[in-house]
Amino acid sequence: MRHFEAVRSHIGSQHELHNNDPYLISFDLPVRQERYQGIYLAELEDESGRRYLRVSTPIGPLAGTDPNRCLRFNWQQRTGFLAVADLDGSPYLHLCENRLYEFLDAPELERVVHELGSLGDQLEQVIATGADSF
Repeated sequence: MRHFEAVRSHIGSQHELHNNDPYLISFDLPVRQERYQGIYLAELEDESGRRYLRVSTPIGPLAGTDPNRCLRFNWQQRTGFLAVADLDGSPYLHLCENRLYEFLDAPELERVVHELGSLGDQLEQVIATGADSF
């Protein structure tokens, strides 16, 4: 997978795409019985022109979330990091992962999507219930 169109083709063959923009696609990933997690894939480019695929999933509103806990979570993670992006005009926590295209193949893409989808669903449940395990 050396470019976004290869990602779009692969993901589109497995999932119904909701957003299908030039450099952004989204779909719902089944994570548990009757539960789905929204997954977003976008292309990013750094200052030197290297292209990355960002895989992200929204997990909950930023309001009321302790930023120290978010930073501790980021420190402990091997895959994925928390970031903030607007969703419908409000700041929202997202679980993200960036991968260089040059190291991305279909099995790695599927692994990252499923890992972030599953972890994102777990974090969303923790935030929704107000549990303290985040």
